[in-house]
Amino acid sequence: MSWLERIVAAKRREIEALRDLPRRERRTPPRPHGLRRAGGEPLRLLAEVKLRSPSAGALSTVLSPGARARVYEDAGAAAVSVLCDGPFFGGAPEHLAAARAAVGLPVLAKEFVLDEVQLDHLAAFEADLVLLIVRCLAPEAVRALVAAARRRGLEPLVEVVDEREAAVALDAGAELVGVNARDLDTLRLDAARAARTIDALPASVVAIHLSGLAAPRDVSAVAATGAHAALVGEALMREDDPRALLRSLVSAARGDVPGADPGARTGSAQS
Repeated sequence: MSWLERIVAAKRREIEALRDLPRRERRTPPRPHGLRRAGGEPLRLLAEVKLRSPSAGALSTVLSPGARARVYEDAGAAAVSVLCDGPFFGGAPEHLAAARAAVGLPVLAKEFVLDEVQLDHLAAFEADLVLLIVRCLAPEAVRALVAAARRRGLEPLVEVVDEREAAVALDAGAELVGVNARDLDTLRLDAARAARTIDALPASVVAIHLSGLAAPRDVSAVAATGAHAALVGEALMREDDPRALLRSLVSAARGDVPGADPGARTGSAQS
């Protein structure tokens, strides 16, 4: 099995365990995502908390999830993404709750969601947004989970890798579409494919570039596409103190490096 198939198999076992847990209620109202940018505005950056990954291995654990989220907010992130999967990414829903309690930013629960019971669980840990991955779901399941997330006050960010998967996301009513430059089966990066997919999305969609950003020039390149936001993960998580790196990426998103042109093509994607 591919690593994605192994994750999905493990997640199905977790889901059965979740059904036996007492229902917890959300304590705070969800925060709006604020990730859409108008023409001339900078690319928004989502900064990620994850302790390891199949592609990068072990990452920094010097800062707690809450402390790292505070650094991200201070350095200019627009939102925080938190890995909630334990066996493969070293995450936990408690990391989600800790990060959200530490900042005033919206927080994305990055999980492999297959069932509505997971949405109940993530909402109880105060998620504002939730990741739904088209590669893991049948088209009818994407539609059902998009609607189920919104009923719980969670805004779904639907992840795709190409135009075929993007069509599934759009048919499901996704308003936030994340385009992963990393193929989830092979783990290979293809920034050109991601850029083509982003620029093919309708202007009404908030397009978010996922994976593969490590330096200011990478952010500048994404800012010149139709993307409204981009997620930065492993590059920040390799740093015990990610403040300086994130500030340099935020500066690139604002156009403060040679060749950057944030907002130049925002809203120009064709439907």
